[in-house]
Amino acid sequence: MVRELADGVWHIDLSGTNAYLVADDALTLVDAGMPWHADDIATAVADAGHAVSEVERVLLTHYDLDHVGGLPRLKGLDATVYAGERETDLVAGREKPSVFDRKGAFQRLTGLLTAPPSARVEPVRDGDTIGSFTAYHTPGHTPGHVAYVSEQLGVAFLGDLVRESGGELEPSPWYLSHDTDDVRASIRDLADRAPDFDIACIGHGTPLLEGGRDALRRLA
Repeated sequence: MVRELADGVWHIDLSGTNAYLVADDALTLVDAGMPWHADDIATAVADAGHAVSEVERVLLTHYDLDHVGGLPRLKGLDATVYAGERETDLVAGREKPSVFDRKGAFQRLTGLLTAPPSARVEPVRDGDTIGSFTAYHTPGHTPGHVAYVSEQLGVAFLGDLVRESGGELEPSPWYLSHDTDDVRASIRDLADRAPDFDIACIGHGTPLLEGGRDALRRLA
């Protein structure tokens, strides 16, 4: 269930979706799976030699049930949650997704299966630094999608902007995306702006352990 990709970077395989644990300047959880994944995440964190209570920071790539659902059920979690500024109110439960587009309607429906986290939710803007990570606004899969890249650790968390297939990256599929034009533009923009990284961590599929930025550039 948990595998160390590099020193202090763990992949938590949740059977169809991924979360990650990072020993940055603060122990950091990246995404939180479905509501029923909370116990699996806690077990994986323990297998990595830590406890959920040690997690000080949660980086969310976007508001979708399979990335935020486990947050309110993680017992002992006392962390600051970071989410893209366009989705902070969704994550915090202060706002509901629009029912007037395909993605929003799907999020509104699946949102019935979870609740907002009790933790403080902070907005993330393009270019913000959080620990060793720089945030990149990468809309398309959702309007407020964010990727996080650490040049220091050589790792990028790309969320659902892309997914892995056959050892390569491919765009978020149209039927799961808010705007496919934005997906393509965000891939090109991130490939241009992000520093070099080897490890590409995605929401779905197998993380790439080398040549991550090269794979993103090939896709762009």
